[in-house]
Amino acid sequence: MFALIDCNNFYVSCERVFNPSLNGRPVIVLSNNDGCAISRSDEAKKLGIPMGAPIFKYKSLIDKHKIVVLSSNYPLYADMSHRVMNIISGFTPDMEIYSIDEAFLKFRGYENYDLFTLASLMRNKILKWTGIPTSVGIAPTKSLAKLANKVARKFPVQTNDVYLLDSDNKRLKSLTYFKLNDIWGIGKRLTRRLECIGCKNALDFVNLPEQWVKSNFSVVELKIQQELKGISNLNLESIKLKKSIATTRSFDKPVSDLDKLKERVSTFSLSCAEKLRRQNSISNVIIVFIRSNFFRKDLKQHSCSRVITLPYPTNSSFVLNNYALKAVEEMFQSNVSYKKAGVIVTSLSPSDNYQLGIFENEDYRHKPLMKIIDHINSKYGDKIKLANQDLTKKWKMKQEFLSPSYTTRLSDIIRIR
Repeated sequence: MFALIDCNNFYVSCERVFNPSLNGRPVIVLSNNDGCAISRSDEAKKLGIPMGAPIFKYKSLIDKHKIVVLSSNYPLYADMSHRVMNIISGFTPDMEIYSIDEAFLKFRGYENYDLFTLASLMRNKILKWTGIPTSVGIAPTKSLAKLANKVARKFPVQTNDVYLLDSDNKRLKSLTYFKLNDIWGIGKRLTRRLECIGCKNALDFVNLPEQWVKSNFSVVELKIQQELKGISNLNLESIKLKKSIATTRSFDKPVSDLDKLKERVSTFSLSCAEKLRRQNSISNVIIVFIRSNFFRKDLKQHSCSRVITLPYPTNSSFVLNNYALKAVEEMFQSNVSYKKAGVIVTSLSPSDNYQLGIFENEDYRHKPLMKIIDHINSKYGDKIKLANQDLTKKWKMKQEFLSPSYTTRLSDIIRIR
């Protein structure tokens, strides 16, 4: 049997742990630069705040119902996630951390255990030790476990936040209740295609002939269908290296000066390089983009990107930065106020296993130098920067409603008087 444990309204729940006055009140947490709602309390959902809602469009509703608005506090959320996952790992060694607030478990050798009781113990332990409420769905496959979790979340009183989908009757009832786009792996495009052939809910999709699904869709959709029938096709996945690494940011203020834009892109390229070295990878392709604010129709608009194939794979901050800056110089237009920029490195390979070039290779001095720079920066903070970076100015996201980092910064630890 598989289980999916999901932290309820995770970012909001983290904030409530250290600020109990938020309990029972409508709360939303915003994305980078206080842009859109990315986490909402149940109270905020009932008031009609949708996921991804731009904050400026709902200001009147927020003021009317006194909705609490908070900026994203990622250090806090990451630390709380780590604590939750540590507790979960004590119940079974077979575990896949699916996201910051979700984990799949596989219960092998638990045939004689009451899984409902075990899941309830796990929920209670997480709530007691961290203050984070969770929901658990248990089923014979990962897809059905995801569905069972939705049942537990949808009907918390009836299920006590734990739903064991252990019979064919429960499976059919759940498939009939949920729509196509509620199913894990079925997105908007597939939903539209299935609706065109008369599928109204998940059960309609499951009842389609397997050969027809395979012929008209792909093996992926066939696996989803089999999973929903109770035939396990998806196992737990081990942690894999990222296939691409990105550092993108929206600026707190529009940038129309080339040097300032290059300074930002330099910071992004260095961040990507550090992430590459952290996972012992190198990149052969770098993508750079700059974008104006499309919400400001009164201003000149410009959006552009460059894809650069490097002459050799690298994770050197110097090399990646040089190519990123050349791309910015080519794309930049005067009289444009840029709102966002980013650097993406892709076509990754292990740093200890790659094909050397015949005519051109990286300067052999870069590797030991990067190692020293990483060591100094990790120990003392970002003390070593490139010459075109501002040594005094710290570029920060717009975070007007930021809560303290209660668990990761000594000065923010709660003091009891």
